Amino acid sequence: MSQPEKNEILLTHVILMFQTAALQQMGKLKNPITDKVEKNLEMAQTSIDILDMLFQKMKNNLSENENRMFVEVLKELKLNYVDEVAKEPKVN
Repeated sequence: MSQPEKNEILLTHVILMFQTAALQQMGKLKNPITDKVEKNLEMAQTSIDILDMLFQKMKNNLSENENRMFVEVLKELKLNYVDEVAKEPKVN
């Protein structure tokens, strides 16, 4: 396996790791450690922000597949985040 192929696989793992964390933090997936659905929208926002920052920093150095994966994962996470925030009770 070439270094560029290995790097693409490793980057995919990083993207999926933050995607999974954000989905767990939004209460969309069970936390595998506690086996419970837990919601922490502040942490979910941080996970999304980290992925977005990585994408912005790496934007001009990504393969077409890497770029597409970043765009799709970020779009899905942001839409899910907005959906979860809308479900939160309004504080007066």
